[in-house]
Amino acid sequence: MPLEAPLRPPTRWRDVVRDSGTVYAVNGLIGFIFAATGPVAVILSVGLRGGLSESDLSSWIFGAFFLNGLITLLFCWLYRQPLAFFWTIPGTVLVGPALDHLSFPQVIGAFVASGVVMLLLGLSGWVRRAMAAVPMPIVMGMVAGVFLRFGTDLVRSLHEDVAIAAPMVIAFLLLNASPRLGRRLPPMLGSLVVGAIAVAVSGRFAPELSTASVLAHPTLYAPEWSLQAMVELVLPLVVTVLVVQNGQGVAVLQAAGHAAPINAVTFACGAGSIVTAFVGTVSTCLTGPTNAIISSAGERERHYTGGFVVGALALAFGLLSPFFTRLMLATPPAFIATLAGLAMLRVLQTAFVTSFGGRFTLGALVTFLVTVTDLAIFNVGAAFWGLVAGVVVSLLLERADFAVLGAR
Repeated sequence: MPLEAPLRPPTRWRDVVRDSGTVYAVNGLIGFIFAATGPVAVILSVGLRGGLSESDLSSWIFGAFFLNGLITLLFCWLYRQPLAFFWTIPGTVLVGPALDHLSFPQVIGAFVASGVVMLLLGLSGWVRRAMAAVPMPIVMGMVAGVFLRFGTDLVRSLHEDVAIAAPMVIAFLLLNASPRLGRRLPPMLGSLVVGAIAVAVSGRFAPELSTASVLAHPTLYAPEWSLQAMVELVLPLVVTVLVVQNGQGVAVLQAAGHAAPINAVTFACGAGSIVTAFVGTVSTCLTGPTNAIISSAGERERHYTGGFVVGALALAFGLLSPFFTRLMLATPPAFIATLAGLAMLRVLQTAFVTSFGGRFTLGALVTFLVTVTDLAIFNVGAAFWGLVAGVVVSLLLERADFAVLGAR
């Protein structure tokens, strides 16, 4: 079997207790906080634009945290590595334009199909070669085009609701400018806290909470099979998970000295995507930022315990998803838009640098321009056509770059 075998002897509970420590617990907490702030705001922003209901969003968040938290705990246990799984943020953003002309069940059908493709790729053992064959600048040109709206929404929020957005941006900048403060209070968490204070002072926060709205009651959806949804979403979702998200996650783990089980991770992303799709959650991925945080300090052999902290907190957050969803939705729109925009700043910066910092720059530019138009052709979204246009242009005008890519 191409799937990497778990470690032998198996991890025992006493091993986890022995390897735990304050450094790893704190890193796990910070990694979880990152996932539970800006990225959740991205889900809410995309879902609200796409007309999803509060129950739809609550169910999405349940799958994103609770079910992926289970995968995180399982893989940290099996491979004794910091293998944290959440959901694809670029994939979430890709879903936004699709919801303008596709029903949510049709989008969910594309989630299921993407999961099947990834599961089969994981079983085939071809993932390493496939990841190396895709021109990353062209993929990131698509990502930059899709993510650009989050940056412009951030600027609009500063103009339209300065009392909420400005304190959040100032807190984010100050905490990033001071590494010492930023280590004690992560910038995204600081922005969240300051924004919550600003919202409270404004008097525009009045959530209606009840016992029924606290614990999760995930919705089970019946996927609908639409050729349009398959053409528009499956390939971009698979590419963003395997190349953008998992590629980033594997890279940060390798930098920390871990040999991530790529085929097994791909299989888990496929299986996880299929299961979470039925509660309305976008595709599962190996998260880059969270894994970078939990493997950033301490002894390499003990990093996996930070993954256990992330997984356990994810289970709790998922079980309380209606409560947290209602809290977020009760805030002014500028709060979510600013939080999502700040969370996307570094990702957007990386996308532009990767797209235009080396090879395939013309293909990346064409991909970006086509994607940012947000125009559908034959009812297929611009992100797909951006990828197609960028690859065609590079094949015609940047053949030397493909030659270098093939020689690696």
